[in-house]
Amino acid sequence: MNKLERIKAEKDGLEIRKDLERFAREGWESISEDDLERLKWVGLFLRKPTPGFFMLRVRIPNGYTYSHQVKALADIAEEFGNGLLDITTRQQVQVRHLKIDDVLEVFQRLEAVGLTSLQTGLDNIRNIMGCPVAGLQSQEILDASPLVREMTEHFLGNTEFTNLPRKFNIVLTGCPHNCLEAETQDLAFVPATRELNGKEVTGFNVLAGGKMGSGGYRIASPLDVFVAPEETVEVASAVVALYRDYGNRELRTANRFAFLLEDWGEARFRKELVKRLGRPLASAGQDRRLVQKLDHVGIYRQKQPAFNYVGLKVVTGRIRAAQFREAALLSERYGTGELRLTPTQNIVLPHVHDKKLGDLLEESLLKELLYAPFGLTRHLVACVGSDYCSLAAIETKARAVEVAQKLEARLESAEPLSIHWSGCPAGCGNHLVGDIGLLGKRIRLNGEVIEAVDIFVGGRAGPQPHPATRIMENVPCERLPDVLQQLAPYHTREKMHPVRDRKPRRARARMPEEEETPRAPPSLRSSA
Repeated sequence: MNKLERIKAEKDGLEIRKDLERFAREGWESISEDDLERLKWVGLFLRKPTPGFFMLRVRIPNGYTYSHQVKALADIAEEFGNGLLDITTRQQVQVRHLKIDDVLEVFQRLEAVGLTSLQTGLDNIRNIMGCPVAGLQSQEILDASPLVREMTEHFLGNTEFTNLPRKFNIVLTGCPHNCLEAETQDLAFVPATRELNGKEVTGFNVLAGGKMGSGGYRIASPLDVFVAPEETVEVASAVVALYRDYGNRELRTANRFAFLLEDWGEARFRKELVKRLGRPLASAGQDRRLVQKLDHVGIYRQKQPAFNYVGLKVVTGRIRAAQFREAALLSERYGTGELRLTPTQNIVLPHVHDKKLGDLLEESLLKELLYAPFGLTRHLVACVGSDYCSLAAIETKARAVEVAQKLEARLESAEPLSIHWSGCPAGCGNHLVGDIGLLGKRIRLNGEVIEAVDIFVGGRAGPQPHPATRIMENVPCERLPDVLQQLAPYHTREKMHPVRDRKPRRARARMPEEEETPRAPPSLRSSA
């Protein structure tokens, strides 16, 4: 039995909540190594780069949050943390530099506004992701956000699922635009249609066994399963239960769900799933996703007449508490108080009426969080990096911005290029699905240990997934602007996969203009 299996066998991770008051009284140095691991069940992480201070990861299902919640998070970051927050690639929020003495009050404040950090770490079902503009876009196949809420309620705090072999990631989406990179997930429900009993039903095809991290990008396998919306929670529960009961619990580098699926094969797993459910499953339907990927940054017409959503770029996901609070205030002033967080670490303000749109675009915050970013910062993604994560070999966020800005100044055109930074092989920056992926490491050069990266190109998720290929190793970070200046013009998305994309692109060209074409600002529309 490995260390973490022993820890889980001794006490359920959620039981650690009973010890928080004692920890606050006795201080962080009194917390045993075992209990430091258990604290991850309540979303608390002691980080080696900041001894004595904890990171708090807050669960935001589907990326849906509201102004009073955002204000509370901003207050917590300012009063108890370092005034910074990170929007993650799982649509969550991380607050840093918290003392154990303050944790009980922080948890009370979260509970008061309907937020929780439960089960956002270690061997749990992590934040369930969904399209951040669900219910808004007219091209949407179906609005899956109510199912995300239902699934979250089913799993969260349920002790049947608090002891898995490793973490488990779920995506549930009705969006056709691949904004969630479903092929990287342990379990994904993607939009599909199928004829059942003589009627066309809109639901989901099921993908399983995707992952990033140790061992690289495994593209999730189609299970040849179609589920109607009302079946999703039942099917997800059965899949997770099979993994819980039969997943490897010995070697932690080889016990993600993907390894069970590799061992059994998709046919056997589907057979076991049918047995667990006690009923047959329909075979897969028609995948309704397009090849293109959109990040929902920009101004878009909603399907609700006269309303728009505005996606704001938060470069690398790091935002000051004052900016986060101002975004909440703008959501109240120009929308309904709702905000949505995206997997590309950005913020969407929905329900902005045509009459208010022009005034919103003149707000000072939108000069900092751009609604029409150009160049490489538009598609820039970065994990936390060595500033706060002990696993990361390099600093990522500041470097990502610096390199992107230098490249933008040198290249005539860098779009639609995306650059993803991961500080370590865990792959939290999803470097293996970017046009260019950068994996941090440390190397010895001329007798000195320096920060460097391996360079990958050509990654993508979606109906035509493709793992990135490593083409260069041990590139010093200081040399990256020079190296990428030579590389970038020859590795845009179109040039990497021209044959695979040719037919879908012609088909899209015939489609009528939809809300997913960004709208020009009102001043530009009127002048046109």
